[in-house]
Amino acid sequence: MATTVISTEKTVARPQTGTRGGRGGGGNGSRGTGGRRPGGGGGDDASRHLTPDHRYRIGMWVGLASIMMLFTALSSAYIVRSRVSTANDWHPIAMPQMLWLSTALILLSSATFEAARKFIKRGEERNYRLWLMATVLFGVGFLATQLLAWRDLVAQGIYLASNPHSSFFYVLTGAHGLHLSGGILMLGFLLLRARAKAGERAQAARRVDSANAVALYWHFMDGLWIYLFLLLFVWR
Repeated sequence: MATTVISTEKTVARPQTGTRGGRGGGGNGSRGTGGRRPGGGGGDDASRHLTPDHRYRIGMWVGLASIMMLFTALSSAYIVRSRVSTANDWHPIAMPQMLWLSTALILLSSATFEAARKFIKRGEERNYRLWLMATVLFGVGFLATQLLAWRDLVAQGIYLASNPHSSFFYVLTGAHGLHLSGGILMLGFLLLRARAKAGERAQAARRVDSANAVALYWHFMDGLWIYLFLLLFVWR
């Protein structure tokens, strides 16, 4: 009887030992548990996953890089053409006074956008929509004053082909206006999305990520206008 008891205990003990060993060091066990731990291969793969906020920002920076290259090329051409004028055909145009209002409006739009982002982070949907709408209105106002500045120049008989400086003015401000129009469309998308999903708390984080990405674009357009303003009418 003693022998039978001993053999039974061994028989019971061996599968338990083998099971523990298999979990700790066996091939299947290492794949099952090690891959789920932060230090394992699966944990490394998971750590490489980008959040929506990161993906939106990276995509926006790629787009802004192409815009930056465009305006860098135009600015370089402007500077070279203004310095190398063999025919004395470079005649600086007087700055339309309406551009002061344009500058004030686009600066205000950046301030209202930051206020909107502050409210969306707090979950105050109504205030977010109000300040976002104000940003859209300031952006539209900026485009309107740009068109009024063009009209003032046309009234003075200054057109695209009048002289090199006027050509660069129309091209640079027109290109900036087109890109700013794209920013207004992005703001409109944020506004529509906020109205459609105002009651869904689960989507709040995604809306914050979208607003952060659009803010990069909008503030870039703001800074770009200040740069163009100084280049066209202050730098000589």
